[in-house]
Amino acid sequence: MPQVQSAATIAQPNTPYILEAKELTRRFGGLVAVNQVSFAVQPGEIFGLIGPNGAGKTTFFNLLTGLIQPSSGQVLHAGEDISRSRPYQVAQRGIARTFQNIRLFGELSALENVMIAHHVHTQSGLFRGVLRLPPAPAEEQKTQEQSLELLALVGLGDWALEPAKNFAYGDQRRLEIARALALKPKVLLLDEPAAGMNPNEKGQLSDFIRSVRQQFDLTILLIEHHVPLVMGLCDRIAVFDFGQLIALGEPIDVRNNPAVIAAYLGSD
Repeated sequence: MPQVQSAATIAQPNTPYILEAKELTRRFGGLVAVNQVSFAVQPGEIFGLIGPNGAGKTTFFNLLTGLIQPSSGQVLHAGEDISRSRPYQVAQRGIARTFQNIRLFGELSALENVMIAHHVHTQSGLFRGVLRLPPAPAEEQKTQEQSLELLALVGLGDWALEPAKNFAYGDQRRLEIARALALKPKVLLLDEPAAGMNPNEKGQLSDFIRSVRQQFDLTILLIEHHVPLVMGLCDRIAVFDFGQLIALGEPIDVRNNPAVIAAYLGSD
């Protein structure tokens, strides 16, 4: 197997990693879904994860965000071990995500979906919120204004009051990104953001991801099956196959890696 490039050779000396996996492993019975994966992501990167179906990419995201816990190994955020953190604790640290299978509140409006995420940062609490005691009314007004701004940013400002279930698939993807941004993250994980989009929409998505990275000072990790999008968008790419990290590096290096070619096209 070709030598996997270490992220440590890319980072500048003494640069803190925003996210780091150390020999991260997850077993489901006899199945090893993620097998001793180690690499680090630098602040400000757009970092891609690719690989065939069933390679372990979404399981890896679930480990990073606390939906499942590792069988062994560690997840570090800004140098601190978060391997056993719950999802809400991970979100409070500034790590937000979207899902491969969209998880919106279908009966609620687009505005309500985004406002729910904003409430992580409010201070009023349930009692003051229900009784409309200060500072709850002012916080609610500010939350609504910020949520409308995010909907406008993703191109859904005119449909703020529309139930989420009525949106087309691509619009639901954009709504989910707006909701993730409402958590005010420093790290944004996107699980197949281009799924269901046509070629023109995929090109717009690349521009959008670059713009939100700059506007919100984000580090972005994304899983995506549309390889040309990943190659044109990401600073670095990690390639998974059968739960293992088989390649790591800049797009041009990954594209020409024999192990990657074999994983996608077969070794014969």
